[in-house]
Amino acid sequence: MYDILTLNKISKTGLERFTDEYQYGDAVENPQGIMVRSASMHEMEMPQSLLAIARAGAGVNNIPVDQCTEKGIVVFNTPGANANAVKELVLAGLLISSRKVTQGMAWAQGLKGQGDAVGKAVEKGKSAFVGPEIKGKKLGVIGLGAIGILVANAARSLGMEVHGYDPYISVDSAWGLSRAVKHSLTLDDIFETCDYITVHVPQTPDTKNMINKDSIAKMKDGVRILNFARGGLVNSADVVAAIEAGKVAAYVTDFPSDDLLGVDGVIAIPHLGASTPESEDNCARMAADELMAYLSDGNIINSVNFPALSSPRAAGCSRVCVFHKNIPSMLSQVTKLLSDKGVNIENMQSKSRKDVAYTVLDCAGQVGQDALESLVDSEGIIRIRVISA
Repeated sequence: MYDILTLNKISKTGLERFTDEYQYGDAVENPQGIMVRSASMHEMEMPQSLLAIARAGAGVNNIPVDQCTEKGIVVFNTPGANANAVKELVLAGLLISSRKVTQGMAWAQGLKGQGDAVGKAVEKGKSAFVGPEIKGKKLGVIGLGAIGILVANAARSLGMEVHGYDPYISVDSAWGLSRAVKHSLTLDDIFETCDYITVHVPQTPDTKNMINKDSIAKMKDGVRILNFARGGLVNSADVVAAIEAGKVAAYVTDFPSDDLLGVDGVIAIPHLGASTPESEDNCARMAADELMAYLSDGNIINSVNFPALSSPRAAGCSRVCVFHKNIPSMLSQVTKLLSDKGVNIENMQSKSRKDVAYTVLDCAGQVGQDALESLVDSEGIIRIRVISA
């Protein structure tokens, strides 16, 4: 039996994915797995029992990933599960950034109490909210992952000329991208060419503040910037200064901050990108499936800190899961230690990711405690777990 701790309210359709060998709840004391949405885990003491954390969403900023890696705790996310929800809000952002919809709505509310004069006031005042159509305009999409591709393809369908930039685009993503999307070789191509720019990359030390005064200076006058990825990708002070100077016509963000609120030209949405019942269901289902695949069979799918590795279980075999440093001779060291203890290895797979690696060994019968202890005591080993035959 595996115990799953839920740190947030998790979609029922996701929890219903768990089979009878799993039990879950918000009061589990020694869980093997955790399902989390937005709750911060940085101050949480990780129990020794914990093997995996599944974030029902894409970002993992609320999880101490480096600490988990050191302990051999696999951290999963759910890429693509909320992609359509975010795409739809980005499209809404494109339209409201152009047509001054939010400003016009706020102004119209101020007409309350004018009775029959409201109609005339509307006709007289509407010219203050004129804005361009998006059809025929150039949209730059930075980051062509699950969300970026959907945005690019949808914008093409709406008649926009779409330019995409992603030096790390995957083969699967490339297959899904419309052939009509123009390939930009550099970020400067996007900055210098596009009327609208939308950012869809993870926040890393390399991407933090990628939209700043220097990059904005390269953009067209009147550019409209959209950020539905992570707040830290855009330097708030720089974009506010650019709006006040007339360089940037609008900034639409799903990540409000105090310095952005109340600024004319900033449209701050309260992080609604993935806030749809469909998205929450999709994320929860994917997170539950990832936990079960790992806890029951040692297979890793969509981990942010360990390599992907999936292999069918060999019949009648115990599965030894070894997390270790990605250093020379580790595999020979592991197999020799097991062989010296009389363990017959019938199948083995190993994958690495930067400084760490993950090796799965299917061994005939049960693996003795002395063999496991010899592995645990070996240099370079991070964690060992055994899934019995």
